[in-house]
Amino acid sequence: MRYYPVVEPSIGALEKKYVDDCLRTGWVGSWGKYIGKFEDAFARLVGVRHAATTSNGTVSLHLILLALGIGAGDEVIVPDFTYVASANAVRYVGATPVFVDCDLDSFNIDPEKIEEKITTRTKAVMVTHIFGNPCRMDRIMPIARRYGIPVIEDAAQAHGTLFQGRAAGSFGRAASFSFFGSKTMTTGEGGMVVTNAEPLSEKIRLLKNQGQSPRRRYYHDVLGYNYRMTNIQAAIGLAQLERLHSILAAKWRIHGWYQKYLAPLADKGLICFQKETPDGKATWWVNAIVLRNASVERLAKKLARSGIDTRPFFVPMHEIPHLKRHGDFPNSRTLSAGGIILPSGVLLNEKDVMRISEKVANILRRMTA
Repeated sequence: MRYYPVVEPSIGALEKKYVDDCLRTGWVGSWGKYIGKFEDAFARLVGVRHAATTSNGTVSLHLILLALGIGAGDEVIVPDFTYVASANAVRYVGATPVFVDCDLDSFNIDPEKIEEKITTRTKAVMVTHIFGNPCRMDRIMPIARRYGIPVIEDAAQAHGTLFQGRAAGSFGRAASFSFFGSKTMTTGEGGMVVTNAEPLSEKIRLLKNQGQSPRRRYYHDVLGYNYRMTNIQAAIGLAQLERLHSILAAKWRIHGWYQKYLAPLADKGLICFQKETPDGKATWWVNAIVLRNASVERLAKKLARSGIDTRPFFVPMHEIPHLKRHGDFPNSRTLSAGGIILPSGVLLNEKDVMRISEKVANILRRMTA
């Protein structure tokens, strides 16, 4: 029986070539030519002036918050429907995440609900481009400008995502990307901070390198962190970036196949799809559906018996014990209760997607009969 993972990396000859170069030359730590090459190439992809590699996407958010001077007593607007790293990073600096409900169509933060959560203590608005679908930055940025609040983009899942022709990660004061093993682009573990603000970029580079002065080696200006990426990871990342167009092409094909073969379920009201943001170009890191009247857990167990791996949706942030907040978040609760992620690896072909979709359809029809 074939096994279909939710996601799997696409590693080819180019990645092996660049890694072999690192091993041959001995540059395997956090110094080496691939660090700078990867940063420069990624900055060009996003269309920003500065990019700094990090050890993962979570620490990228931590660095941004630190560099912005956000700390105890401050508040940061955060989507209620997001991965926990978004909210955790706010807690790392001693600030309080203030959650905002999501939009049921795009799964992203609802711009119409942001302003009511802003207070005199609000120091940033963090938005997450969920599953590679862009947020409505045309509605979010004017709110932030009106209050003089910086926007932080959590673009962990949005490599190559566009909104109104601009790359996700290019709108806010800074953005964080993740290169975890399951992401569209991977370095195994790794991250990137991008920004157009040179002082912010310099502060982030200082903080990620143990606070070591760029002018005097082993003199540490501030309390810093070891949040560096290795040259080997950057070599893999550069190769992935050079192959990103073909990876995204596969993602778009797979998404189209799921839309085609699961359409009868949507037409009957058994499921609904994540809808692409108007004026956006999603990259569909994963393919997600929301069940209308069926158990996610039961469907997942039955699919697993056929070798089809799935994932549930995120638990809403306001329900996480160390983040627990009172409030009304009906949309994020709806998505969390009914959402399931289907296999989305780039190695899938149309027959694979058709088989997975048929299994989903047959099981759901029996469950809802």
